[in-house]
Amino acid sequence: MAVNYVHNAAAAEAVVSEIAAAGGEALALEADVSDYAAGERLVEAVAERFGRLDILVNNAGITRDALLLRMKEQEWDEVLQTNLKGMFNCSRAAARIMVRQRSGRIINVASVAGISGNAGQANYAAAKAGVIGFTKVVAKELGSRGITVNAIAPGYITTDMTADLPEKLKAMVLERVPLGRFGEPEDVAQVALFLASPAAGYITGQTIVVDGGLTA
Repeated sequence: MAVNYVHNAAAAEAVVSEIAAAGGEALALEADVSDYAAGERLVEAVAERFGRLDILVNNAGITRDALLLRMKEQEWDEVLQTNLKGMFNCSRAAARIMVRQRSGRIINVASVAGISGNAGQANYAAAKAGVIGFTKVVAKELGSRGITVNAIAPGYITTDMTADLPEKLKAMVLERVPLGRFGEPEDVAQVALFLASPAAGYITGQTIVVDGGLTA
């Protein structure tokens, strides 16, 4: 397994250590997936190290929130480059390998913002809606080669990205979540594990929402 990072090498190495402690083999690789060449090099390095590539999880994401009339061009571009183009960069490189293998799983992390929208997140919602559309198209293109392509759309998950949200906003969100809590990273990880498993072999082109009922 390869763990990609851009800035936080220590966190990536901590994940590698956890995998090793559980008996697995992993390495941390630094790559800015918003750069096409960097994404290609990342995928090629993984395939060279392990001899094949079976599962790709496109999880890179950033936010640059602002209302439309206040959003700067750079804030739009940065989010689209990482959240949407980064997925394209890695998926295209991985697909070439998976097509030769005639097998593979691509799992894209979208967001409920890409389904229902979210004020102040025109860039983020547009990118995540793009992830969902991309997932459907590529599932149709690669299905005949034994490759499944699915997306996960998390709601509010306890991560570094949501840690700095104002407490008032958190309380408002919790009022709308039937399960009455924010999700945990494990809630999303379990769905990714399912989609990567043989049990999900006949599922492709789908977006599975993990939001505690927020968008129900």
